[in-house]
Amino acid sequence: MKKSKLLAAIGAFVSASLALAGCGSAPASVDKSDDGKLMTVDVYDDLANYQGIQKGWFAKIIKDKFNIRLNMIAPNVAGGGSTLFDTRSAAGNLGDLIITGIGGGRAAKLIKSKLVADMSPYMDGMTYIKKYKGATDNLNKIAGQKSGVWGVPDSVSTLKPTQPGEGLEPTFGPYLRWDIYKEIGYPKIKNLDQLVTVLKQMQDRARQDTGKNNIYAMSLFKDWDGNMMNNAKQPTCYYGYDEMGFVLAKANGDDYQSITKKNGIYQKSLEFFQKASQAGIVDPDSTTQNYDTMYQKYKDGRVLFTFWPWLGQAAYNTTAHKNAGKGFMLADLENMHIFSYGATPNGSTTAIYLGAKAKNKQRLVKFINWLYSPEGTYDSAAQTQGAAGPKGLNWTMKNGQPVLTDFGVKAMDGSNPTVPASWGGGEYNAGVSALNYPAVSVNDTDPSTKHTYNASLWPSQLAKNTDALDQDWSKRMGGAKTTMEYLEKNHKLLVAPGASYITPDEPSTISTIRGQVKTEIVADSWKASVAKSHAELVQILDNMRQKVDGLNYKAVLDFDMKCAKDQNAARIAIKNQYK
Repeated sequence: MKKSKLLAAIGAFVSASLALAGCGSAPASVDKSDDGKLMTVDVYDDLANYQGIQKGWFAKIIKDKFNIRLNMIAPNVAGGGSTLFDTRSAAGNLGDLIITGIGGGRAAKLIKSKLVADMSPYMDGMTYIKKYKGATDNLNKIAGQKSGVWGVPDSVSTLKPTQPGEGLEPTFGPYLRWDIYKEIGYPKIKNLDQLVTVLKQMQDRARQDTGKNNIYAMSLFKDWDGNMMNNAKQPTCYYGYDEMGFVLAKANGDDYQSITKKNGIYQKSLEFFQKASQAGIVDPDSTTQNYDTMYQKYKDGRVLFTFWPWLGQAAYNTTAHKNAGKGFMLADLENMHIFSYGATPNGSTTAIYLGAKAKNKQRLVKFINWLYSPEGTYDSAAQTQGAAGPKGLNWTMKNGQPVLTDFGVKAMDGSNPTVPASWGGGEYNAGVSALNYPAVSVNDTDPSTKHTYNASLWPSQLAKNTDALDQDWSKRMGGAKTTMEYLEKNHKLLVAPGASYITPDEPSTISTIRGQVKTEIVADSWKASVAKSHAELVQILDNMRQKVDGLNYKAVLDFDMKCAKDQNAARIAIKNQYK
């Protein structure tokens, strides 16, 4: 995922950057005064995909409430890498608000280097931050602090950690163009081998229907490659695995595999790609295109399979397509047990911090507190995280139930309506919070409505799932109304309890070896995925193992394996805590 990939990538350069930051002057003493003036707040945000001044309806909301405007400082937009973080850290002022990781020693170093301030002097009346004391205490534990409020973690939840943290759809899953699948007679898919066969039939039918030979069942990209070929990791999630460095660990702690394991789950995934390649169903642009180019192909209806619901459905499942029975839906891969991230009572791996040199600190802490309030959750997590958006604009209460307004329906289905002038004007999408920060899980319950912040889970919305696509899918899936209902009812979901486990700071020797090893693994994984025969794939992977073993792969594997097992211990502990 982009978030985890980014945070892992910057881990290597943080130590040097923060060491330089320590040379800066100490933060000012506690000052609760406020000049009351419009304040431009510099927000250093590892999650942001927009740089510059926040615009539109969210900008109006926070200006009216706090008399602030956000100036987003986004490494994702500024070319990625370490330059932006290095420069600002060395100057001793990362930002007025900082959204970045907790793990890898990050939180501890931010505090030690005096780049962030303790919020505890400003906590009077901060009801919502206090509500998640378990999360802030957990951050302190990770950062080695015995007291204070040094940051508030993201994705905090009141749900049990054994409950799925997702909404209607899991994070991972085999999603395919259901309308084309229907055309070929809904053939059973017992395993990944049969999935290749079915996808080939679907590609043939789609080309026949359209007369276009540029339609492919699968389209890949390299943007998110890290410790392994990212696309090849995804099918392992269909069987309950997720990554921890060079380890694929099962959600229930039953299995831990090196990604180089002979005939292991990662090799099985590469064999799936190799068979797909030989079947002619993989887009030939896969080795050169980026995510954005690939995404456009989904929008154009030129790709028939996706690893994730948030790719195919977001790109293609428009209201018009769904009414016509077209769109991406979960396929019943008969032997799957899909990995699911459990809800996180103590938050996840990112946090929001108060900058040590920020002015009007009390006002900024009030803003952070608001982000964790019901109103803040609706407003700041709108669209990008799935919350319903502003009450009065996107939704209202009717007969004791939350319902989307006509405007809200358009905002949620991607129509990008024009916002009324009274709400700030402009296009709706342009006004969505640029923070891209999920403070509270949108699947938590709003105490005032007794329903989730996620509008797609409201009874009023579920009752609308009567389009041709949803009806046909439901009929074939035993009457299930949602994907998660089907997976849970049929025991095809494996939930990893939502522990806030943070990987320890990685020794520089391990980082150096990792950099060399992953280059070999990624390159040879791509070669194996397009091998002309299974024998060639085996040879490529055997050579890869020999090369990485010579680079002292075992040292990194041992480190990652310990992390994976420690993570499982944390999952067991939080599961027992919430029995």
